[in-house]
Amino acid sequence: MANKELTSEQREELLAILKERFEKNMHRHEGIEWNGVQDKLNANPGKLWSLYEMERTEGEPDVVGIDEETGEYIFCDCSKESPKGRRSVCYDREALEARKKHKPETSAMDMANEMGIEILTEEQYRELQKLDTFDQKTSSWILTPVDIRERGGALFCDYRYGHVFVYHNGADSYYSSRGFRGYLKV
Repeated sequence: MANKELTSEQREELLAILKERFEKNMHRHEGIEWNGVQDKLNANPGKLWSLYEMERTEGEPDVVGIDEETGEYIFCDCSKESPKGRRSVCYDREALEARKKHKPETSAMDMANEMGIEILTEEQYRELQKLDTFDQKTSSWILTPVDIRERGGALFCDYRYGHVFVYHNGADSYYSSRGFRGYLKV
């Protein structure tokens, strides 16, 4: 989908999925009405394409809040485990190019950029875990501070033993159980 436009069929199918998920998970977005969300989505076809990509890669995006400054709805990947279609990727392009052998197909940062979404920060990851329990069997790359990245590292999180854990790894590492979660403001 290089043109980043959905067919009317894809658009209607995605809106139906998003609405159903929204209505099944009201605890994630108390006080928010679907009609307002749908109006914003209809007015932003490029953002709808990004949500389609989040859904296509099995992120199960849902509304998790409103940006108080801009009034934009915040969508985040709410799949129970790190999205299947975004696993086995290293952290960023620099890490990908540094690998000599067994390179993954892409990186988390490249994939997020192509999808038009942002990777969660540690703070956003911790906030997401307050809404539901995620990544009990997988882990997700998070936005890594520059000083850690400059030293070759990258950060990832998971949820074990009732707590969010933040870990480090070489940015060039990749595992079948590690992907990334993204967010999008609409």
